[in-house]
Amino acid sequence: MKTSRFAVFTLTAALLGAPALAADKVSFKDPTGDDNGPGTYKYPTDTVYKRGSFDLTDFTFEKKGTKADVTLGFNTSLEDAWKTGSGFSVQMAFIFIDTDGKEGSGSTDSLPGLNVKFAPAFGWEKVIVISPQGASRVKAEVGNKAGAAKDNVLVPNRIKGSGRKVNATVDLAGLEGDPSQWRFQVLVQSNEGFPAGNDLLTRKVNEYEGQHRFGGGNDGECDPHVMDLLAGEGKGDASEVKAQHDMLSYECAEDGTAKKAATLTMVGGVKAPAAQEQK
Repeated sequence: MKTSRFAVFTLTAALLGAPALAADKVSFKDPTGDDNGPGTYKYPTDTVYKRGSFDLTDFTFEKKGTKADVTLGFNTSLEDAWKTGSGFSVQMAFIFIDTDGKEGSGSTDSLPGLNVKFAPAFGWEKVIVISPQGASRVKAEVGNKAGAAKDNVLVPNRIKGSGRKVNATVDLAGLEGDPSQWRFQVLVQSNEGFPAGNDLLTRKVNEYEGQHRFGGGNDGECDPHVMDLLAGEGKGDASEVKAQHDMLSYECAEDGTAKKAATLTMVGGVKAPAAQEQK
């Protein structure tokens, strides 16, 4: 049977545009220029926060035996301005993983300082914290601030930034199964050496930007402290910018608490058959 050149071209284009899914490896893309949270956020004014520093471009998770390699791509070259020794300074990310895809399973709360929740169908079982600070500092912060979730937080034993990529290796404690069946969400934040209150090494978003504060949000605790994330199907389509803005939309009460919290979904996993969705 002959195959037309058009059919081959169409199939090739579809494969190139889709997220990469294999038994032990998944990869997703994110649009550039959407590092503004719900659409209004602005970078701090200090020159250390270069344009694109918090603009996620791609994410890869590859399982290798009892460990996994994680790669995050950003829309600028990384710099270690604060001499952390990790090859980068200002970036920080949280990788939430839903391993069973079951509604009502896992946690819908995030970690302190992010000010987001997850939809009931996207509760997470594990989260990987990517920080340029030493593993001992991160683990101590997790132990002191993450509460009951601390046992589900994974801290890489190796992390390095180079070029536009941050690479990390993490032990897969409690993470068993096929990553292509899991769902992921990557939240991009900024590394904060002197976090406020119970915040887990995260930087504040205020109403007005300052030297080391994001702007365009609220001075209370009702706004999501997230600059970028994965949205839609994780293909990097322009439509995913709106999907991100919609997920991170929020409403504040007069006292600065959340009237409507930003509520997130995830990318990846296997979509339920239509017959199941209609039930």
